[in-house]
Amino acid sequence: MKIALGSDHRGVEAVRQLADQLQRDGHATQVIAPASGESCDYPEPAYRVASAVAQGRADRGVLICGTGIGMSIAANKVHGARAAVVHDELTAQLSRSHNDANIICLSGDLLGQRLIEKVVALFLKGEFEGGRHARRVEKIAAIERGENPGPCPVD
Repeated sequence: MKIALGSDHRGVEAVRQLADQLQRDGHATQVIAPASGESCDYPEPAYRVASAVAQGRADRGVLICGTGIGMSIAANKVHGARAAVVHDELTAQLSRSHNDANIICLSGDLLGQRLIEKVVALFLKGEFEGGRHARRVEKIAAIERGENPGPCPVD
């Protein structure tokens, strides 16, 4: 699998270690990260990773910043990116099975390296369940197209 990885300065060490592990596991990786010690604003790697995934140059993406939140917000601005903030094994699995996420965003400050590697492995193995979840993912795509995703009962 081709995996695009990106980080800002707060996730650079974690993403480089992750890339090494993924390569040992047989994946092709592209790392978009600053040199150690250099500052980098998270929207820049988020855009490049999300674009690679959305355009099919990468199968999946992994983004690491301080919390994962900024990366997720920025990556989700790219048409075709479905970036989920993930913080444990369950959210990694559900991001794939329920949301068909193609990018996960992780916290370099709050998660240890072993957990990051475990979560990413689950994300990469995960399959989209489809069914009722496909209807919901299509509604996300409708929003991307600027359309109303449909009626929802409101009190």
